[in-house]
Amino acid sequence: MSDCSYYSLQLSFLCSPAREQGAASSVSPLLSSFLCHFLPLFSLLPLLCSPRQSVLPFLSLPLALSASLSLPDFLLPPSVSLRVTGERLSVKMPSCSPDCCLLQAVEIVKVWSEDGAGKVVEIPADMTARDVCQLLVYKSHCVDDNAWSLVEHHPVLGLERCLEDHELVVQVQASMSSDSKFLFRKNYAKYEFFRNPLNFLNSSSCPEIQGYLYVKEPGRKSWKKLYMFLRRSGLYYSTKGTSKEPRHLQVLSDLEDSNIYTIITGRKLYNAPADYQFCIKPNKARSDCKELKILCAEDEQSRTCWMTAFRLLKYGIVLYQNYNVPQHRKANNTSFSAPVRSVSENSLVAMDFSGRTGRVIDNPVEAQSAALEEGQTWRKRTHRMNVLGSPSPLHPSSLNTVIHRTQVWFHGRIMREEAHKMIIQQGQVDGLFLLRDSQSNPKAFVLTLCHHQKIRHFQILPVEEDGQVFFSLDDGATKFTDLIHLVEFYQLNRGVLPCKLKHPCTAVAL
Repeated sequence: MSDCSYYSLQLSFLCSPAREQGAASSVSPLLSSFLCHFLPLFSLLPLLCSPRQSVLPFLSLPLALSASLSLPDFLLPPSVSLRVTGERLSVKMPSCSPDCCLLQAVEIVKVWSEDGAGKVVEIPADMTARDVCQLLVYKSHCVDDNAWSLVEHHPVLGLERCLEDHELVVQVQASMSSDSKFLFRKNYAKYEFFRNPLNFLNSSSCPEIQGYLYVKEPGRKSWKKLYMFLRRSGLYYSTKGTSKEPRHLQVLSDLEDSNIYTIITGRKLYNAPADYQFCIKPNKARSDCKELKILCAEDEQSRTCWMTAFRLLKYGIVLYQNYNVPQHRKANNTSFSAPVRSVSENSLVAMDFSGRTGRVIDNPVEAQSAALEEGQTWRKRTHRMNVLGSPSPLHPSSLNTVIHRTQVWFHGRIMREEAHKMIIQQGQVDGLFLLRDSQSNPKAFVLTLCHHQKIRHFQILPVEEDGQVFFSLDDGATKFTDLIHLVEFYQLNRGVLPCKLKHPCTAVAL
């Protein structure tokens, strides 16, 4: 039995009516004084104890008690001791376990969103990055598609990395400098290796990770091109060409006490030979550039392969377990699981009211066809009502030009460089896209799409026909009444695009 439960039992016994009537005579006036002054404090014991250590190991109370105080054994558990010195009673309190404490120790963590807004959350010390993301998804009322991540951001060093789902956020925060912070954003590439391993490996077997990388020389702006080997014991470079002999291999960094980061400042800060930089930072290094191992690959695919291999060798099977957790969580919803689209979505059924009595549509193909037909009928009805004089303040043509602004994939008047940055930050996987206003044509829009780790831009032009404005990606061959229609079409059909639209580039406001 825990000490807190013990106190609760004794207090209940002492305060019971039977105790007051039948056993009151056995309690001396001295003991009654003690019960009045001291025992109520036992009810606060769960609040005074911490899961780590006793907050008040000794409590000293001034009481008018004699030095020869003697209490029955049933009042106190063995872990609590009393000591009387003069007129002061000293009580030694135990450390409570986390299970019996009503108030556990919490830590303050501040998380920032893409728009610069921050949210302060109180979390327990054992809360993982996945749990914090679930909490933020729940509080922000956004759709949980298992792509949200916490990002460790170091603005002075120009580094950032996505926390693994199993990492404890409080521990990571303890190793960060005062100018560093957590960002809340999507990362579609976090488990892309398990979905499409052929994008990383050229064969069915797992080859040894090796190849040329540029390495920045410590204390200098110069770089060396060395042949590198990544093994479970660490990252090595060869002092003699591409030789693998142990006498020619020198260790550059270990994997156990280090993490791998993406360099986000471009080529200027470190005078890099290419844009594809990454860095290995020891956990103990906070803001010291001297301890950083700065590397540079020749292309984005090479950098992604090296960084993914580093994570696999460092965490092993834990990464695969993290990848599989969302599938198991669908069956057992956690307390922080957010509603997807609708709270009652799972209880909705398709109905057909075309006959005298309604019927449930059991065939999923028929249900989807009915939903599409109903959607088209609603759009036509809305258009006809507006033409005939609807109370809607927006003309249908003007409605079609603004309805897309409510969508998560539309980002308004952002620059081409900002669109590039957002795509890179959220993973550069095939089908990652966003829409934005065109800078050159105020009436047009631009679709920014990632394919094979390359970012391409497609202009969406307005096309007028019979007095109505449509939007098209292929010079009018395929026309759409609004951008939502256009996006929905290219999510199902590739058309003139190199791939289908799969993942909307999203920025959430905390």
